[in-house]
Amino acid sequence: MAVFPLCAHIKEQQGNIMGKKMILLLIFGVLAAYYIYTPLPDNIEEPWRLMWAWFAELLGISHFMDILQFFMSLREVPVRSDENVTVMQTTFNNVPVRVYVPKRKSEILRRGLFYIHGGGWCLGDAGMCSLLKVLVYYRTHILRTADRLDAIVISTNYRLAPKYHFPSQFEDVYNALRWFLHQDVLEKYGIDPERIGVSGDSAGGNLAAAVAQQLIEDPDVKIKLKIQSLIYPALQTLDMNLPSYREYPHFPVLPKSLMVRFWSEYFTTDRSLEKAMLFNQHIPVESSHLFKYVNWSSLLPEKFRKGHVYNSPTHGSSKLAKKYPGFLDVRAAPLLADDNKLRGLPVTYVLTCQHDVLRDDGVMYVTRLRNAGVQVTHNHIEDGYHGALFFNEFKIEYRIENQYMSWLHENL
Repeated sequence: MAVFPLCAHIKEQQGNIMGKKMILLLIFGVLAAYYIYTPLPDNIEEPWRLMWAWFAELLGISHFMDILQFFMSLREVPVRSDENVTVMQTTFNNVPVRVYVPKRKSEILRRGLFYIHGGGWCLGDAGMCSLLKVLVYYRTHILRTADRLDAIVISTNYRLAPKYHFPSQFEDVYNALRWFLHQDVLEKYGIDPERIGVSGDSAGGNLAAAVAQQLIEDPDVKIKLKIQSLIYPALQTLDMNLPSYREYPHFPVLPKSLMVRFWSEYFTTDRSLEKAMLFNQHIPVESSHLFKYVNWSSLLPEKFRKGHVYNSPTHGSSKLAKKYPGFLDVRAAPLLADDNKLRGLPVTYVLTCQHDVLRDDGVMYVTRLRNAGVQVTHNHIEDGYHGALFFNEFKIEYRIENQYMSWLHENL
């Protein structure tokens, strides 16, 4: 008599297996359809790996940012050293940081690099790894940076949206950096005070640019930066209709809708700002003078303007700017800095990628920095896309990292 329940159980298990197979088949089919109907440019290396990475992220992004944070926290990397670098966790002015120290002895003071992770001001951790091995990670990259440059690398955390909004992220990073620049802290870690730089990617590049500008006006900070390194940075909130936004609105990893969502979450959970930014109708007429700082018709080289017509901005209501003034604050949008401030910035490296909605932010900053007399190296990756420096084991990752490391080695 026990045979029938057993048979029923076996059939139930077979049904579950078939159900899972159907789900996987459906996912694969959707991915394949998207790949076919939204083809990637011919010069993209390993397109299937990129599409799979994008699809995995899309599954998480469809939730609210705080739920996505929960899933990412499942893979936060514990503090762990390797055979070449010792990793320590501490706080700089109450901000959690990780300190990476090469194990080999040095007879001279070392370089110091203050690194700020990306993640749209909403996601990430100083040692972040994402749900799939091929997605964004920082720990391995920073270990290699410390080892290859024989440098002390500080990887900082900061409070995240949606729980915390601007200027919390900026303040955390700035307070940690100011602490790091104290003479006694540099002596503790054996860092040369004349060889210190700040670096960051994406939202971290935004924060790196912002704190570098702020340091210029801080009379209490006596030790200055030697370099800043900005990896596909987000630098302006005024114009969400730049040529790069027009050309790659649905490109994997960072489509326009997601970038706008990140920007709006940085300032508020009020979705009305997101909607206004998405339609490029969020800047009030009384702030129209700021557009001169992001006018791509004059700031982008011809190769990036080709085929595009500049349209005068459509002004929005003053209500959003009054409720959330942060999106017009230079600490959130470093491209809004005037030339007098830009002139005081250190030697700069800007990496931009062709297939990235943030491409033109970085290119315009290069133009403005050069016009202000700042020494700038612009490394534009023609076959690059957002996040390429941190796509583990992709060919493009190794190539970009080598270029980035070479520049740091020569200039820091």
